Amino acid sequence: MHISPTIKKTLRVSKTCFLRKLVIASIAVLGYHHGALAAPSTAEVNTTGLAVTDDTVKVGILHSVTGTMAISETGSVQAEKLAIKQINEMGGVLGRKIEYIQEDGASDWPTFAEKSRKLLVNDKVAAVFGCWTSASRKAVLPVFEQYNGMLYYPTFYEGLEQSPNVIYTGQEATQQIIAGIDWVVKEKGAKKFFLLGSDYIWPRTSNKIARKHIEKLGLKVVGEEYYPLGHTQFNSVINKIKLKKPDVIYAIVVGGSNVAFYKQLKAAGIDMTKEKPVLLTISVTEDEIRGIGGENIDGAYAAMKYFQSLDNPNNAEFVKNFKAMWGDDIVIGDVTQAAYLGPWLWKAAVEKAGSFDIDKIKEASPGIELTTAPEGYVRVHENHHLWSKTRIGLAKKDGQYQVIYETEELMEPDPFPEGYQ
Repeated sequence: MHISPTIKKTLRVSKTCFLRKLVIASIAVLGYHHGALAAPSTAEVNTTGLAVTDDTVKVGILHSVTGTMAISETGSVQAEKLAIKQINEMGGVLGRKIEYIQEDGASDWPTFAEKSRKLLVNDKVAAVFGCWTSASRKAVLPVFEQYNGMLYYPTFYEGLEQSPNVIYTGQEATQQIIAGIDWVVKEKGAKKFFLLGSDYIWPRTSNKIARKHIEKLGLKVVGEEYYPLGHTQFNSVINKIKLKKPDVIYAIVVGGSNVAFYKQLKAAGIDMTKEKPVLLTISVTEDEIRGIGGENIDGAYAAMKYFQSLDNPNNAEFVKNFKAMWGDDIVIGDVTQAAYLGPWLWKAAVEKAGSFDIDKIKEASPGIELTTAPEGYVRVHENHHLWSKTRIGLAKKDGQYQVIYETEELMEPDPFPEGYQ
């Protein structure tokens, strides 16, 4: 029997006076239509021994909830749990409720690899929503490819990667790094850049791409520095920045180090509300600003695809639901929103494939679209990245970004841009 998603009807059951209300919530909230209520048999939808029963399907959540990256990754966990809750309220996936097994990567890349192996081999989860840093993703990638698991990775990253076992729900370099530099050159007349980052693969590779693009434009990099994760003493590099007098401080500091960097930057007298130097970051979302303090980053710019302040009906509903689940004082950053997309994209691929089998999910994923994602319409490309817009946000004292620019059209993802590899 098929019941329309919009129908809310009280069913009276025989003479026992037992009443129950069957509510089929509108799945149009994320652009899908709920199918027939009868779930296909487990034998039909799970031919490879995944943790799927007649009633449930298990997935993994793998992020750092301890260590220096917890400040950035906690929001991803919250977003994925919200999506799973909403999907379950709408009837689950192929008639099965989602159960999650959460593991802590603990800001340690070997731990990520170990936990991913546990989730795939021992727990036999049907998908994993996880990782933040490129170092953690690189650590788990061989595990997912060896054991044929499916990872939904939410963070903006340097590109130069494509795997059939990963759906990349954040942006790659052409959609964020190159587009952001083009904006600051055009709008701020920038000619000299100082590149700064945490010392691991994403900041180093991102700055390599940034340097190549800056030099292609005939402009100049006047400094480039890296510091270990968790580093808290930035006064020496701030002095170098003052001496070099760049037009742009291009900052890719991650995790807890952001708190020290921006506080010390302000204490050193660098006023980001003035025209020069412009601070442009690709790593500080609203999640990090909670720790930094809005007053310490006021006037900085960020190049990303999502900001909590985006003014559209989809985002208004998402922000309302997120705060209802996690508290009114919570904030939502770019990676948090991208993490929220993961379970929905997986659900759509499973239902398109009619199966939880990983190989069928891989085949079904290209072309999957969300018409009501909080950031707006997105679509999965053949290369497993998302078409999305690039936006520039101006950091305000209240801890939010004011969106001051966005591309008119969705940008096609290109993880291997010619001339930047």
